[in-house]
Amino acid sequence: MKIQNTPPSIAHIAFASFIGTAIEFYDFYIYATASALVIGRVFFPQSEPAVQSLSAFLTFGIAFIARPLGAVLFGHFGDRIGRKATLAASLLLMGVSTLLIGCLPGYDTLGVWAPVGLCLLRFGQGLGLGGEWGGAVLLATEYAPAGRRAWYGMFPQLGPSVGFLLATLSFWLLAVNLSDADFQAWGWRLPFLASGLLVAVGLYVRLKLAETPEFSALLQQQAPLKMPLTVLLQRHLRAVLLGALAMVVCYTLFYTATVFCLSYGTNTLAISRPLFLGMLCVAIVFMALATPLSAWASDRFGRRPVLMISGFAAILSGFALAPMLSSGSTLQITLFLSLSLFLMGATFAPMGALLPELFPVAVRYTGAGAAYNLGGILGASCAPYISQLLVNQGGLAWVGGYISAAAAVSFLAVWRIGETRAQVMRECYELR
Repeated sequence: MKIQNTPPSIAHIAFASFIGTAIEFYDFYIYATASALVIGRVFFPQSEPAVQSLSAFLTFGIAFIARPLGAVLFGHFGDRIGRKATLAASLLLMGVSTLLIGCLPGYDTLGVWAPVGLCLLRFGQGLGLGGEWGGAVLLATEYAPAGRRAWYGMFPQLGPSVGFLLATLSFWLLAVNLSDADFQAWGWRLPFLASGLLVAVGLYVRLKLAETPEFSALLQQQAPLKMPLTVLLQRHLRAVLLGALAMVVCYTLFYTATVFCLSYGTNTLAISRPLFLGMLCVAIVFMALATPLSAWASDRFGRRPVLMISGFAAILSGFALAPMLSSGSTLQITLFLSLSLFLMGATFAPMGALLPELFPVAVRYTGAGAAYNLGGILGASCAPYISQLLVNQGGLAWVGGYISAAAAVSFLAVWRIGETRAQVMRECYELR
């Protein structure tokens, strides 16, 4: 079977892999920010403030349950019909779900159907994002020359940094320019509505791409698997589990440092919303800086050494949470947020190369996406909720211990991952 491809430029590949993840993570993060600031009051107004926060964080976690399902659904078609069309479909689903959240009336208008509709749309967001990351990193790494996979895989890894920065800036602008009443009544919806324009740009860029050369080469040698998931579970389950555990530290660092700390800082420490959002904007720059540095280092020195060093630093960072966050000092809190997000970028960037390398081409979309999003369930879906429970029961030191424990899990997973990666490399060589 002969596939005709017109190779895109390196700049087009980089931008196309970057723009989709930036948009989808923007969509995802605006909900994370809204859940910390306003979702509880709009959709669960009859509860006490603490219960409102817990309810909002539970709706936040629904998308992480949906993400592995999205990875399997879109991975199935990505491994059967190709990366290009599947990526466009995942971006469209995410965009429509986000737009509808911005239009959804609150509890005062719809009653109990408002939180029900919110949960369904949040589930749709999770399905779309579940199919996005795996395809985006394959788009980048399956075009990458030998020895540059981590560098090419960095571009979709930059998307979350930029997406989060755009999301945080949008809420910061609203906080500066709107009263609390206007923000709760309608202002929080504007970032969700703006997503429609971003999705249109992303679809235009994605649809101009050709299929990746590695997937095209596979189709010339053999027919696509009828059920990639079945083969994945029979032959590569260990790789999925290790990859998911390796991702836990990334998610726990990020969502504890952002969603939980934003809620704690504004509600408990009484830091103004514009100030804390501004502190997060500073911190996210450090995540963006760590991403290319860590990607370059993982090509130069190997994935495992970079991940183990940054993972060990993340274990130590948990001990800094309580003294720095409880200080109430703007400088100390900003330093802690910057440290956490720097380490998140350092542990996150090599994953763009590492996870695809755990799976052969025929099941790579399904496998990489499943590992990435299963890691989301383990590391992020309940991170703000668990952190809120821990701080209620034992104080901030318990939250710091939670971060350290999550980082230790990922450290051990990365330590065990070398044998699995070597086996897949041998299988890919045999395929050629």
